[in-house]
Amino acid sequence: MALTPLTPLEESLATLNDMVRCGKVRYIGLCNMAAWQIMKALGISEKNHWARFESVQAYYTVAGRDLEREVLPLLQDQQLGLMVWSPLAGGLLSGKFSPDGTGPEGTRRASFDFPLIDKPKAFRVIDVMRPIAQQHQVSVSQVALAWLLSRPQVSTVIIGAKTPEQLADNLGAGKLELSADELKALDEVSAMTEEYPGWMLARQAMPRIKPPVKD
Repeated sequence: MALTPLTPLEESLATLNDMVRCGKVRYIGLCNMAAWQIMKALGISEKNHWARFESVQAYYTVAGRDLEREVLPLLQDQQLGLMVWSPLAGGLLSGKFSPDGTGPEGTRRASFDFPLIDKPKAFRVIDVMRPIAQQHQVSVSQVALAWLLSRPQVSTVIIGAKTPEQLADNLGAGKLELSADELKALDEVSAMTEEYPGWMLARQAMPRIKPPVKD
């Protein structure tokens, strides 16, 4: 009986498993995959008793929260770590750019408009971050990074500083603790619009949600 050939995904996972078993790699991770692709890979690994993905590298910012729709719930359920790339949206969340697109010369965002982002929304978020930054006497960048670090799903953020000054400023976000009110303000201004099936699932759950018990 002929063996069924492995799919390209299975071949990749088998190769990664061999690298882990040989001691060449400790853990494996993935980058920029849809939730269904991640879950499929995890299922294949479990079925074959292979090393599974343990971390996900993905784009996630206070002004770009699309990851929360499906990928973040998956990471929580399957207990995968999250490594955030471009936590300042290519520098846009540094607060150094204006809505007309002008910004410091020599910056990457000025010549390479990436990652994609809803700019009107991003600048509304920046407008909320500015007074918070002033209150703590820190940069807008630190507020954006501190918001990310406050998210329980985030394991770490990948910063891309060009100068020692930028590096020191980014690292300072690790010491910044935003208050509950500040986090709430940022969550509200950056909230995503509801999409199906999210709004339908919430509606279906309403009859089962018990009101809080009053003392």
